[in-house]
Amino acid sequence: MYSSLSVDYDKFNNWKNRLAYEMPFIEKQTAALQQFNGQPLQILDAACGTGMHAVALAERGHRVCAADLIPEMVEHARFNAQTAKVSINLKIAGFGQLKSTFGSESFDLVLCLGNSLPHLLTGSALSNALDDFGAVLRPGGMLLIQNRNFDAVMAKKDRWMEPQAFQQGDEEWVFQRFYDFEPDGLIRFNIITLKRQNHGDWISSVSSTHLHPQLAHELIQAITASGFGHIRSFGSMSGEEFDPLASGNLVITAIKR
Repeated sequence: MYSSLSVDYDKFNNWKNRLAYEMPFIEKQTAALQQFNGQPLQILDAACGTGMHAVALAERGHRVCAADLIPEMVEHARFNAQTAKVSINLKIAGFGQLKSTFGSESFDLVLCLGNSLPHLLTGSALSNALDDFGAVLRPGGMLLIQNRNFDAVMAKKDRWMEPQAFQQGDEEWVFQRFYDFEPDGLIRFNIITLKRQNHGDWISSVSSTHLHPQLAHELIQAITASGFGHIRSFGSMSGEEFDPLASGNLVITAIKR
């Protein structure tokens, strides 16, 4: 799914608005981690996609590494970093591969944003990923996860997400995302892409992947079992209290013991 989607990924994300909304919360966490020495942090953006959070953090003076399983995403992230004239150490690596990829490097902050973690479909895969996050974090380092609030999604069987539109010159795109709820408890995540040029006929394509709807208590239990403490839950990247039936997101911060 994401190999083919990489070319359009930055089109259905309004990065100017998204970063304006999300970065203050991330900066609050980096400030808390910097309070004792005031030095730039060593940060790893896992499942970085096209790297826009990594770019924003590098622009703020932090030393940033980033990784994604999809080579095409990493190439787009490299282009975005070059365009912004920032240095980011980019690697092709998936969940569970970070320690072996980055070796002796250790980090003050590991990010896992954009509903990436639910792509792990089994409990063992989730545990391996969380153990891997812990392996690359320094003691006292922070893990920051941003998932969709699947407590609400599963309770309401909420299939549809807000459509996104993008226009560039005489080309136009519309993206519609929706879920199918599978009998085995997984979710099929679908994206319909509509594209047209010069007000012509729409050309459509559909891409899909599976997600495991990680509920809040399940994820917190797994994070605790991987050696993290001081776990806090928020309802979005603006930092309000998490409401299982109303929040749009499940955002978790946890500290490596």
